Amino acid sequence: MLHGLMSMLIALVMLASLAHAKPYRELFPSRTYENPEIQRFVEGFDYRQGDIALPETGVELHVPASFYFLGSEDARRVLVTAWQNPPSMAEHVLGMILPSARSPADDTWGAVITYDADGYVSDEDAARIDYGELLKNMQDATLRSSEARVKEGYPTIRLVGWASPPYYDKATAKLHWAKELEFGGQDEHTLNYFVRALGRRGVLNINFVAAMDQLSEIRSVIPAVLSMPEFTQGSKYTDYVPSTDKVAAYGIGGLIAGSLAQKLGLFALGLAFLKKGWIVILMVLAGAWKAVGRLFTRKQPE
Repeated sequence: MLHGLMSMLIALVMLASLAHAKPYRELFPSRTYENPEIQRFVEGFDYRQGDIALPETGVELHVPASFYFLGSEDARRVLVTAWQNPPSMAEHVLGMILPSARSPADDTWGAVITYDADGYVSDEDAARIDYGELLKNMQDATLRSSEARVKEGYPTIRLVGWASPPYYDKATAKLHWAKELEFGGQDEHTLNYFVRALGRRGVLNINFVAAMDQLSEIRSVIPAVLSMPEFTQGSKYTDYVPSTDKVAAYGIGGLIAGSLAQKLGLFALGLAFLKKGWIVILMVLAGAWKAVGRLFTRKQPE
């Protein structure tokens, strides 16, 4: 009995060591901000690395030393307080992944993590998708949405094209693609980079908040980010049971186009107030229609 208790204690210690929160000074030993408010802000986060379980998703993140993870509350502080988004934009966010070379107050990108429990997404259509035709349909739908936005007094929006064409890895059941957007005719375009990991009961979404001039950097980290999420045993894509498991109402093409919005000819976009130095990203919301988007903006701390 004593041996069993000791084994359990050792296992608990090993589990706790897999992922631990690092203080700011351990991750950024020489980084000090002149503004004391910003300094207190960045020192208030729990910078986590290692193996991190995402409750109710069946996913475990493996975060290496070159990145760090912020939990849902810390991610909310970044999105709402530092990057000045409305509080509603941070709902359902499970956390964020950022590069360990920069703090949330730096000129950095961040990857926002959410989960859609819509069921098993069939990948049978993946090999048949004409991405050129899909892009044209999305551009047309974005144009219709833009016309409606202008009537309401908001800037135009144009889907320029693929910043990185869709790629689906059938062996790992992971998908990624990127879009280039133009807001209000601005010269500085917006980057939407999306990563999807398919599981037995839903999809893990990793959406990058970045600018077009960060595309090469984002591309360079995509392999590392793709390797981070892993569905646990029983929740993997290959664990799907056709006779009992729920099936999502969309496939791979629907994930890219906005799910059922592709069939309906709709592509609802959130409102974007584009200002110089801001970064805007479209983040597809969870829900049956999958057509409504959220916009995240990042503003440099004052």
